[in-house]
Amino acid sequence: MNVPLDTTLPRERQQRILDRLNREGRVVAADLAQEFRVSEDSIRRDLRDLASQGLCRRVYGGALLVQHVAPLGERHHERVELKRALAQVAAELVGEGHILFIDAGSTNTALAKALPDHRDLTVVTNAPDVATAVLGRPGFEVILLGGRLDPHIGGAIGSRTVRQAQDIRADLCFPGVCAIDPQRGLWTIDEEETVFKQAIIEASGETVAIATPDKLVASATHHTVPITGIAHLVVAPDTDPAMVARYRAAGVAVHL
Repeated sequence: MNVPLDTTLPRERQQRILDRLNREGRVVAADLAQEFRVSEDSIRRDLRDLASQGLCRRVYGGALLVQHVAPLGERHHERVELKRALAQVAAELVGEGHILFIDAGSTNTALAKALPDHRDLTVVTNAPDVATAVLGRPGFEVILLGGRLDPHIGGAIGSRTVRQAQDIRADLCFPGVCAIDPQRGLWTIDEEETVFKQAIIEASGETVAIATPDKLVASATHHTVPITGIAHLVVAPDTDPAMVARYRAAGVAVHL
């Protein structure tokens, strides 16, 4: 039996593809061709058109949503209550006397604020915002890593920062999350930031990723660490159970 072809106009189809990208963060050309009942060549043309407008990034077999990251100052005002809730859960993973690497980022600033006093904690960070959140509180020692401060990232990056991080050993590491998936693990947008994240992950006993819902469907350019390098993942309670199951199947302890 012949399956009727989809009569959707290319512009309408591209909008539906873009809607899917915004929901899921990625699309597969073969799946789209089957769904819209058109050839894969037609889908590839759609993806090329969307990529030329800066709306997606083409990859082998499909496309990824382009990740637009706002400056840190703006991110501090986004999803404030959710970040505070995620930070409270992540803070429960911290034990007395722990040495912590805390990367730059608005969610990690919320984590620093959520850490309990009087626990003999050492916070090692490249982010002035994180350092300020614990500075002077009882039971904290703060080590601020030096180097070139990137105003967009909100932290120091570069070879000097990496060298300083490599001289420290920590119990837990909290890298900032640009994107994460259960197949490949953690991804980062900036190359220098990637190198710093890799350094603090390698220097830590366990790694904790705190991911707001957008980070679970986002894409980023640089692969940072395989999913096997993530011990704990903290996500919102309404995260898709199927996605949670995929992370747990990969050996990650997921905390809702």
